[in-house]
Amino acid sequence: MTAGSDAATTDSTTSPMASASRTETAQMQADAADPRPRRGGAWLRVAPAMFLLAWGGNHFTPLVHMYEEDGGYAVWQANLLLGMYVGGLIPGLLVASALSDRRGRKPLLIAGTIAAILGSVLLGLGFDLFWLLCVGRVLAGAGVGVAMSVGTSWIKELSAPPFDHRAGITAGARRPALTLTLGFALGAAVTGCLAQWGPLPEATPYAVHTLLSIIALVIVLTAPESLGGDRRSTEHWWRGLRIPLVGHRTFVRLIIPAAPWVFGAAGIAYAVMPALVQDTLGEWTTLYATVLTVVTLGAGALVQNAVPRINRWSGGRALVVGLGLMSLGMVLAVVAALVASPILAFVVAIVLGIAYGTCVVAGLILVQAIAAPDDLAGITGVYYSLAYSGFLLPTVLAALLPVMPYSLSLAGVAVICLLCLAAVARASSRRW
Repeated sequence: MTAGSDAATTDSTTSPMASASRTETAQMQADAADPRPRRGGAWLRVAPAMFLLAWGGNHFTPLVHMYEEDGGYAVWQANLLLGMYVGGLIPGLLVASALSDRRGRKPLLIAGTIAAILGSVLLGLGFDLFWLLCVGRVLAGAGVGVAMSVGTSWIKELSAPPFDHRAGITAGARRPALTLTLGFALGAAVTGCLAQWGPLPEATPYAVHTLLSIIALVIVLTAPESLGGDRRSTEHWWRGLRIPLVGHRTFVRLIIPAAPWVFGAAGIAYAVMPALVQDTLGEWTTLYATVLTVVTLGAGALVQNAVPRINRWSGGRALVVGLGLMSLGMVLAVVAALVASPILAFVVAIVLGIAYGTCVVAGLILVQAIAAPDDLAGITGVYYSLAYSGFLLPTVLAALLPVMPYSLSLAGVAVICLLCLAAVARASSRRW
């Protein structure tokens, strides 16, 4: 992957964010006058697979405490397993996106779903085998990577003519982001409840996910391919790993400083916050972690459909608004670490969830605004790779615990977040 010149640069007097906001308004006016019937059901055939892939990536989250207490794993091992699937996620994002530009979206999403099913099987069988859990998490991550790059591109294309004539201009960003967020949230909710009250908590959640994923696989087989043969690249797939758009000024100045905070916020909310209060909660820590996961991602899901309105209200600066909320959440997290209050940790989860939902959609809107059709999957993969790098943050903070308490490390995180906010705010105020 190399940075090239500013391919597909925007008009020299118009910022991409403001342009996206005006384009959306024009689209809404055109929709009102469009006599053609609304179509768009095709994307719903892809959504279940994406939903289950997100479920498979995140249903480990509320189980971290269980692996520590019942499995005898050290804190760093449990957190490593939490972040381990980034090892499958990034190849799933980048390699799958490059392959999908040549082979089509459908075969790659099918392959990702099969990988996720295998991952759940290994996780269900490997409670006492750390290496097997690691392999399962990597496979789950590969599935999430495919969902985020290939699935997002597929739904985006199915949310435009000829598959959908009247979807809003931002539907291609909102629909996949919402599908993934709901999968992350509801998957964690079901898994946490099964672990707290169901039989065989180390295996049952994975069995349920496997069964549902098989059903989703059957459904996605009926979805139409959106990338016709005439639009597919004829180059070798590895050449697709070179994505010139990563050198675009919008990407460098706005996306790179903001993207890691998307899942960095989520990780702090539902991985670090429960650890701060587990001495108070005891055996209820698993359920509390489940609640925080659902609250974080639920708040993110609720705000995502409002991001286009936030963009219009802020003059195309929804990303700045999201990072502002992110900074507030990080400062509150420092206070939560000092007082170890479950109530304050709950508030932190809400704030960071809203920030997550705002940033993930605002970032996707900007990425899709600068991407040509044959660059879409690749640049989406890079965007989500950057976003998911933040999910390693809880692992880093856990590794620092012997020398640095959460209150101090979170203070450092808050300072860095504020600096990124300043950089993005400054860049967004300039008109290129």
